[in-house]
Amino acid sequence: MDAPLHEAHCCQVGLQQKNTALNRPLVSVVDDDESVRESLPDLLGEFGFAARVFSSAEEFLASAYVDETSCLILDFAMPGMSGLELQKQLKLRRREIPIVFITAQREEIVRRQVIELGAIECLFKPFSDAALLAAINSALHVR
Repeated sequence: MDAPLHEAHCCQVGLQQKNTALNRPLVSVVDDDESVRESLPDLLGEFGFAARVFSSAEEFLASAYVDETSCLILDFAMPGMSGLELQKQLKLRRREIPIVFITAQREEIVRRQVIELGAIECLFKPFSDAALLAAINSALHVR
């Protein structure tokens, strides 16, 4: 294959891959737990979503991805701004992002509180892949 033609083909394939990634719903993960931030993007990719991870609510709010996020997977308890505070902050800023909370706190009152404030679901850690996928699909149908 001629070099210029081969280079053009490679660029075209790169553009197609980039456009495909842009067309997938973006699921942003905000969790202070590094193991969650490392494992969820791979799982979300397997589900067919684009993923971005953030170690804090403040980092997410300061990012360029707030307006692009189709679903937010949000830890309830984090240092600094909590997940609940981020949920309230997004409401104040009129950012309607469907939220799926994840938490190690197994109190039903926590779940009830975030659902009453508009979260789609609250999953207790550890949760199954199927439960996460169902919650994300519910969130995306709300949007």
